[in-house]
Amino acid sequence: MKTTLLTLFTILFLNACASSQSPFVTVQDGHFERQGKPYYYVGTNLWYGAILGSEGQGGNRDRLCKELDEMKRMGIDNLRILVGSDGERGIKTKVEPTLQVSPGVYNDTILAGLDYLLMEMGKRGMVAVLYLNNSWEWSGGYGFYLEHAGAGPQPRPDDVGYPAYMEAMSKYATNKRAHELFYNHVRFILSRTNRYTGVKYTDDPAIMSWQIGNEPRAFSKAALPAFEQWISESAALIHSLDDNHLVSVGSEGAWGCENDLGVWEHICADRNVDYCNIHLWPYNWSWVKPDSLVEMLPIACQNTKEYIDCHLAICDRLDKPLVMEEFGYPRDGFLFARGTPTVGRDGYYRYVFSLVAENASQGGHFAGCNFWGWGGFARPRHEQWQVGDDYTGDPAQEAQGLNSVFASDTTTLAVVREQVKRMKDMNR
Repeated sequence: MKTTLLTLFTILFLNACASSQSPFVTVQDGHFERQGKPYYYVGTNLWYGAILGSEGQGGNRDRLCKELDEMKRMGIDNLRILVGSDGERGIKTKVEPTLQVSPGVYNDTILAGLDYLLMEMGKRGMVAVLYLNNSWEWSGGYGFYLEHAGAGPQPRPDDVGYPAYMEAMSKYATNKRAHELFYNHVRFILSRTNRYTGVKYTDDPAIMSWQIGNEPRAFSKAALPAFEQWISESAALIHSLDDNHLVSVGSEGAWGCENDLGVWEHICADRNVDYCNIHLWPYNWSWVKPDSLVEMLPIACQNTKEYIDCHLAICDRLDKPLVMEEFGYPRDGFLFARGTPTVGRDGYYRYVFSLVAENASQGGHFAGCNFWGWGGFARPRHEQWQVGDDYTGDPAQEAQGLNSVFASDTTTLAVVREQVKRMKDMNR
């Protein structure tokens, strides 16, 4: 009996030591840890990373490596990335090439691109947050699954406007067949082995988190209970397939829960959701106007603090980290071209970063942020993205350059570097 107990205690002790030095990003006592140290970070969004890593249409591995090197040089080591777009190609305002052409039918060049991207990120000690679905039209997502679940052709905002589009997408929360098609996609992606490294995705430290979707929404108050159930089922499925990586929702916060903060708390409280997300878009949410972005910056900052504070209070109760994984601000004068001024954006970034740093320095739950989005060395050719154009931080439905941070945006990048240094100092 004594030998058995000693053996048991030894195993538990070794497991505890191993977990403290885990190569994966973990959550310990409400905070991120990486390799036994605190993990606070400044990241960005690189939604097009898997496409850029491919050798097919849109692929450019030389550019991908150049972008990764530049971000790593700046200290940006956390990238939020779209696993892949769904559905038909050749549709205006939709990302292409697509990964999932039809349910269970995949474009192998994009899978190779994702493999290559993860390999290159791993070489540089970077980690990815990979989102698997999208409530918006620009990568398929909800509309793709509804259509293939028998709901018929789904509308696009360009044709019918966003109110009609959102009404149609509200059917996703209750469509069990659409959910099962999505779950099959989750099973397929999480069961993959990287062709270049031979490492199973579930064993790859280059992945920080699997994310259920980009800004998943119910799109109606009536659909909220079903929406909560779907989020819970999705998180449970992901954790059943992969117990090494974190699971996150990808939510905007209350804004993405029909302005019901209680719903956001419920989905974040789920035992299979490891940390919380919010997004913030002062222009998209009509807090500022395109002709007065600099002048209305104080209003944007005030509303931002109020929004963050109410979500942080919930994270304090749940004892879970919070990441502001999307936030953006247009260039001055609502211009899009490289080289145009970014006084408003620089001020907004500086303010957001100050809130993250202040809370984190006091031991709070605000753990990191991913600005939207990395345009890097892209040179947009058209305001509306066209096949053959460089990918920027702005997906195909948005003006190219609207929210992109280019490698030439020296003043914005100076603000980013300052925040990177602050967060790195907390990781010692």
